Amino acid sequence: MTYRLALKDGRILRTRISHPVDRSEYGPSIWKHVLHDQLQVSDAEFWGCVRDGTVPERGVPRPATAALPVDLVHLLINRVGVGEAEVAAMTRDEAVARLQRHWTEGV
Repeated sequence: MTYRLALKDGRILRTRISHPVDRSEYGPSIWKHVLHDQLQVSDAEFWGCVRDGTVPERGVPRPATAALPVDLVHLLINRVGVGEAEVAAMTRDEAVARLQRHWTEGV
């Protein structure tokens, strides 16, 4: 039986489950081949998925959940005069508070 896993980046991973003719068990080399070449996971990723349900990373970038809105970044850099590195280190709440302080106190 062949199993297929379509990934969001367009790749399709395939693995085939079969049994040796003499019903012996697979050796470490075939196991390593299946994990690394067919499933494209490390041993730790595989067992993490089996034991904990932790899905392996598959090359699809995650959206930045804490990204600052571009207008806020623009205002902080160009109006308030905050450096890019400082803005990049700010949380959303810190950035909004800094812009509000500029508008209310002129700082």
